[in-house]
Amino acid sequence: MAKFYEKITARVQTFIEQQKVFFVATAPNEGRINLSPKGMDSFRIINEHRVAWLSVTGSGNETSAHLLENNRITVMFCAFEGAPNIVRLYGKAKEILPNDNEWNELITLFPKLEGTRQIFDIHIESVQTSCGMSIPFYEYQGERNQLLDWAKDKGEEGIQQYWEDRNQISIDGLDTRFNK
Repeated sequence: MAKFYEKITARVQTFIEQQKVFFVATAPNEGRINLSPKGMDSFRIINEHRVAWLSVTGSGNETSAHLLENNRITVMFCAFEGAPNIVRLYGKAKEILPNDNEWNELITLFPKLEGTRQIFDIHIESVQTSCGMSIPFYEYQGERNQLLDWAKDKGEEGIQQYWEDRNQISIDGLDTRFNK
């Protein structure tokens, strides 16, 4: 049975910190829901009501566009190893770009990753745990380096051009903060 909490408990925090992959979901007021898998060392629990996710360059920038319309976000973790468990964090998010005041405070929480694009600062409104008994086992074999290698090969100017070409408008034609 699913249980709801008003905060990230110590048990939930321990579970989250052990996971290698998580999923982020946002939606505009109208249009496509975006659900994306995330990895790398890119998620931090700041306190029981606040988390941060470091976003690196991707093929789109849906989260940015959606948060301009409404700031709803869901982050999900599920166990692929060990005891079955699913955790969903429901909250409101704010996008932080390198020129924003909060950037310097948050970027120090993360390792330097090529192609770093933005940080999403998420205020947790509720936490849900559920059984996850239907989730299959998968064995973690390591991180993929292709995205980081691609960003390194592009260089800073190449990444800036990529953002200009591909990260200003969502797939539904909505502006992102990169188009402001």
